Amino acid sequence: QVQLDESGGGLVQPGGSLRLSCAASGRTFSSYVLGWFRQAPGKEREFVAAIWWSTGNTYYADSVKGRFTISRDNAKSTVYLQMNSLKPEDTALYYCAASSISTVLAAGYDYWGQGTQVTVSS
Repeated sequence: QVQLDESGGGLVQPGGSLRLSCAASGRTFSSYVLGWFRQAPGKEREFVAAIWWSTGNTYYADSVKGRFTISRDNAKSTVYLQMNSLKPEDTALYYCAASSISTVLAAGYDYWGQGTQVTVSS
């Protein structure tokens, strides 16, 4: 059974940092893309960042480029999202997801975690 378990969310002030983790289990993800998505209240789920597990190649949404960094630890089967210079508009429920195809579209992701809340507020 595939599981994606997110952690690391919380309340942070504007300009602060958080690191999200996504522990993946239940299958081999070497041929998968692991992505982070987010959904704010009343808004659609949007792509944040993705990493190709086999190559380590990454891709970011324009809104987070230069502030967020996605990475992976093969030994721990864990993907991270380092978020710096956080803004109130980054407030959302953040999801980890896995796709067997090379895509950043949410519809192309096969597995999803339950989400971890990130709130940026003073």
